[in-house]
Amino acid sequence: MVMKPKNVMIVEVGPRDGLQNEPNLIKTEVKEQFIKKLWASGIQEMELTSFVSPKWVPQMADSKEIVEKNSTNSGRKIVLVPNLKGVQLADDANATELAFFIGVSDTFNKKNINRSTNEALMELLPLIKQLKEQKKWLRICISTAFYCPYEGKIDPNNVLSLCQKFIQYGVDDISVADTIGMANPQEVAFLFSLLKEAFPSTTFSAHFHDTRGMALSNIYTALQAGITRFDCSAGGLGGCPFAKGATGNVATEDALTLFESLGIETGIDINKLFQAIDLLAPHLSSPILSKNYLLYSRQKSTV
Repeated sequence: MVMKPKNVMIVEVGPRDGLQNEPNLIKTEVKEQFIKKLWASGIQEMELTSFVSPKWVPQMADSKEIVEKNSTNSGRKIVLVPNLKGVQLADDANATELAFFIGVSDTFNKKNINRSTNEALMELLPLIKQLKEQKKWLRICISTAFYCPYEGKIDPNNVLSLCQKFIQYGVDDISVADTIGMANPQEVAFLFSLLKEAFPSTTFSAHFHDTRGMALSNIYTALQAGITRFDCSAGGLGGCPFAKGATGNVATEDALTLFESLGIETGIDINKLFQAIDLLAPHLSSPILSKNYLLYSRQKSTV
């Protein structure tokens, strides 16, 4: 029997994960208009920005301004904070919905944050405990949950063990990521079924990259395992700086088309979503190549 929920939640990650590695520095006012149009399309949860060092991620240097500009919006406004310094900066901007990231793979963590997974946990867990006591909404992004560019295939039990540590501290959402886009539907079914069986009351999101064109198949498979939250990026923007050749996140418009074809509601107007991508596209270093945006563009040019 095919599991088909009535609706799913798309977490739009384009403004943060999609733009963080974009070579062209996007003007703040362009980002603000892009985000405004995304909200207008019906997006209800969004990763707005990251509170990271502008030295390492110059695209996110305007994070405080972006958060303040969205302060009156009723949607969930998620910001990435890598450490205590990031938390302090987010607090200064009155951001209350925070996301942390950690890789299952030791090597990935060392390349990314110069710490092993256990060393990162020792820093993160006390901070998460403190933030939950302050009633903050917290998301954990689990990187390299299927494959690592350095260590290869990841043991699903290691993902389970890592998730359990955060669940004990009451995190609100765990985003499980196929960071380099190498997972197949069989692996997706196994891992998410394992997680849902072990932690039935935990909220999980699925985060797929489309490196090998498998993202939509993996989304469909995750649906069958009971996942109803999916990280997507308008235009398929994004990539992984520590995984050569890994392409962007699954395109919001492609996932939206899949869900609509299955009769699953998202609350998002795809034409308004295209308008948001239209606004951003001229400012990017590469063209938008998602299938449904290309179809929309061809249809628009023939009108």
